[in-house]
Amino acid sequence: MDNEIQLISDGDGLAVIGNAPDVERFLVSEGLSSKDLGLQRLKSVAGTGAAVVQAGSEFAADSGRWVKLTQESAQLVKKYGLRESSKTGLSTGVVRGHKGQIRGFVAFTKGPRSLLTSPAILAGAGKIMAQVAMQQTMDEITDYLATIDEKVDDVLRAQKDAVLARMIGVGFVIEEAMTIRETRGRVDEVTWSKVQAAPATIADTQAYVLCQLDALAEKMERKTKIGDLATTAQEAESIVREWLAVLARCFQLQDAIAVLELDRVLDASPEELNGHRLGLKTARQSRLEHISRSTERLVARMNEAAGRANSKVLLHPTKSPAVVQSSNHVATGVHDFHGRLGIESGRQSSEARRWVDAAAEARDKALETGAKGVDAARSLGNETLDRASSVKGRLSSEIAERARRRRRGEDERDDEG
Repeated sequence: MDNEIQLISDGDGLAVIGNAPDVERFLVSEGLSSKDLGLQRLKSVAGTGAAVVQAGSEFAADSGRWVKLTQESAQLVKKYGLRESSKTGLSTGVVRGHKGQIRGFVAFTKGPRSLLTSPAILAGAGKIMAQVAMQQTMDEITDYLATIDEKVDDVLRAQKDAVLARMIGVGFVIEEAMTIRETRGRVDEVTWSKVQAAPATIADTQAYVLCQLDALAEKMERKTKIGDLATTAQEAESIVREWLAVLARCFQLQDAIAVLELDRVLDASPEELNGHRLGLKTARQSRLEHISRSTERLVARMNEAAGRANSKVLLHPTKSPAVVQSSNHVATGVHDFHGRLGIESGRQSSEARRWVDAAAEARDKALETGAKGVDAARSLGNETLDRASSVKGRLSSEIAERARRRRRGEDERDDEG
């Protein structure tokens, strides 16, 4: 594999595998940031058979880096002509570089490669990539919770619902299992038995939170008076912030369970590893879509409320801008939440950005319209006063003229008499 690197993509990330210098040159030439793939975990798949053992030993001697697929890095899949396998769902290919050069890598497709043609090794590589991607999301959620300064356990403790209260205990158990996994390098039956009931509790909590967000969206839709709308919108700021924090924690724990589950399947039924990985990926995407729909619906209702408030800013110069501002805060929070969970490509991300822009524009327009309204009212008042003064002047003149005519008539009658 001298001067050659192997590329594997699962749609979420790109594995760059080869000798360390070659991998480093390739990443630098493409301007990519990466993290360690943890190839040492593939030793566990080299169980039986001389070919598999040989592939595993070769693999262990190589370097592996993981690149998160973005719009930019995803172009490498097309650039190097990676081919997708219908069986594994992975796209693979080999790239050859010129020795000692940082640039100048070219696509190389001649001859089979031991790594890419070994089903066991390839399935193991797919497992590791999925785990690294989920660990990345878990870390980003941890950063997200720290950024918004939300202590999820405090939020959960404040709830009277028993389903939410159980989430605290489930989190402790999962974290313990993850620690054992890191220490032992595998998930045995005993470790798995501690967490196998956890998904039900997490799912119940997630469903509860999504119902709360849906109820809030409906509440916003029902409010017609600007005063009530302002009160509900301001309450929604803190409420949504808390529910998003709990929802993020749910997703974090679900990813942790999936990481443990993949190791457990590898330990118990390695032949089912690839199929199980694909099933987990589908289920994870389904959760993301469900979460996205609920949060999209909420932001849409907040945006509509901002529109209604903006249209009545002259009648409610204080409360209308408050509705727009609250809508903007909620939209921004949801957009940040989406990004941390990986809902950052395609329609979801562009919609979230448009919501933020629309809310900001509505807020600015409300303030601008309000200022113009005040000026207009002031101008209208001045014009009214001017007209009143003018009318008053005309009336005074007419009255005076009539009085003069009356006096003139009386004088003429006196002279005739």
